[in-house]
Amino acid sequence: MKILVLNGINLNMFGKRDPVQYGTITLDEINNQVRQLGTELGAEVETFQTNIEGEMCERIHKAHGDKVNAVMINAGAWTHYSYGIRDALSILSCPIVEVHMSNIHAREAFRHVSVIAEIARGQICGFGVDSYLLALRACVAAVETAKK
Repeated sequence: MKILVLNGINLNMFGKRDPVQYGTITLDEINNQVRQLGTELGAEVETFQTNIEGEMCERIHKAHGDKVNAVMINAGAWTHYSYGIRDALSILSCPIVEVHMSNIHAREAFRHVSVIAEIARGQICGFGVDSYLLALRACVAAVETAKK
């Protein structure tokens, strides 16, 4: 089982950016925890982060060709306005799980809207690094359910 974890704009700054919202954990630490859990769950996890929207779309296109089994995405601020990333994701036939460290629904009004949500299997937010771990479990469960 191959699961792709996508992290968008500014998420490389976890650990430095707004510790009230995001804590002090770094993206590398998050990725390590996700990969470790992936191994325990029998999934090969690949992580990718970029601050360039076109690179994110290109990586999503590659995921289509790679036939990944599921995609977990924290698009960062692109969540709220990037129809380009949303359209790239809509090409995929695998489950997509949207994830956020903070509770986007308890923050500024512009963060309450996700252009990705309507094409995602689900959205997990507000639990810090546990959001990623829960989202990985959701990806694995969605893939296993599809196999039945």
